[in-house]
Formats: sequence, structure tokens, C-alpha cells
Amino acid sequence: MLKKLIAEFIGTCVLVMLGCGTAMLVGCDAKSGGGYILTALAFGLVIVAMAYSIGNISGCHINPAVSFGVLVSGGMGIGEFCGYVIAQCLGAFAGSGILAYIFTASGIEDKTGAFGANGLAGVNGSFGAGFLVEFILTFIFVITILGVTSKKANHGSFGGLVIGLSLTLVHIFGIGLTGTSVNPARSIAPAVVAAISGNSEPLSSLIIFILAPMLGAALAALVYKNLELSKNAE
Repeated sequence: MLKKLIAEFIGTCVLVMLGCGTAMLVGCDAKSGGGYILTALAFGLVIVAMAYSIGNISGCHINPAVSFGVLVSGGMGIGEFCGYVIAQCLGAFAGSGILAYIFTASGIEDKTGAFGANGLAGVNGSFGAGFLVEFILTFIFVITILGVTSKKANHGSFGGLVIGLSLTLVHIFGIGLTGTSVNPARSIAPAVVAAISGNSEPLSSLIIFILAPMLGAALAALVYKNLELSKNAE
């Protein structure tokens, strides 16, 4: 179990450091497009890299919403789920802490202004719209993961690539709206670090980026489980 938790800590740390770090360096202005695409690719490519490095150890959830989806689908117990979430959140804080030190010590401009934290500026501050975006995108991401990792799936060694590309896809759509979370740990750590640094704005909408991904993941697990059972009954 300890090895799994260490793997989840490392994976989430890398996800936040490279994903949010890329956003901080290049910005996420949808009008110019370059930084937008680079950020989406950064998050997706991290998943690919981690899937093929720690996937055989912990399953490479590196996301409390993914772990919740696996829990709801019956793939893990409540104790293991709690351990995963704690490791993921600690890893996310480690990643954000590293970014805070690098950018502060070097004086590099953070083009997101909040360590890559999520927000509702793209939906004009609408909690409802932001919730819906995060709920749907997490549903898509988690149901993809459940399908790809199913014992009956026949994706060979391409599973990690499919999952990474799906995360890239939801980022391409969601960055301009909410910054794309689909991952509570990825949202919590940058928001808290930004608040410590004097920008408490991300905290005002943080609840959206915790609840929507968890509920979207739960629905994805229930839908996938039901569809799989229906197919088996045929």
C-alpha cells in the first residue's frame, strides 16, 4: 500500500508542477491559442508519462475524482480511497510549493496570476455554468478511464496514451471556461498557495472544482457499470 501512495504522491506532484507550471509560463489566452494548446498538451502528456511509469504500481489515478470513480465502480475499498486522496493532495501541494519557490525566487512572471489555479472568469463568474462544465468534462474523462482500464478492454499498451489524449481533449475545451480542473487536488493546492501569496480570488470558487469533478466521476462510474452489466446480460 505504501508504494502505491508514494506513486500517487509523485504522479500528482509531477502533474501539478508541469501542467500548472506550463500554464504559468505561457499563459492560457484562448485568443492567441499557443499557450492554450501547450497547457492542454502539458497536462495530457504528463498523464501519458505517469501512466507508463507508475501505472503498474498504483494505477496512476493522481486525481481524487478518478479514485472516487474507481471506488464507486467497486475497484477499490474506502480505506485505500482515503489513502489515495491524501497522497494526491500532498503531492499537489508539493508541486505547487515547488512552482511557488521557482517563480518567486527567480522573479519569473506567473502569467496566470494565481499559480495555475482554476477560476470562473471564462464563464463570467457563473457558478452554474462552471459546475456544469467541470461535471461534464470529468464525466467524459472518467468514463474513458474506466473503459480503457476495463479487464475486457482490448487496447494493449495504448491505454495510457488514450487516457492522456482524453485529458488533453477536455483541456482544449475547458481551459477558456474554467481553466479545466477535473481534479480536486490539482485545484486545491494552487488555490491555497495563491491565497498564501496574497491572491485569495481562487478560493471563492474552489468548492465548484471539488464537488463537480467528484459528482461527475460518480455518475461516470454508475453509468459505465450499468452499461457493462447490460452488455454482459445480452
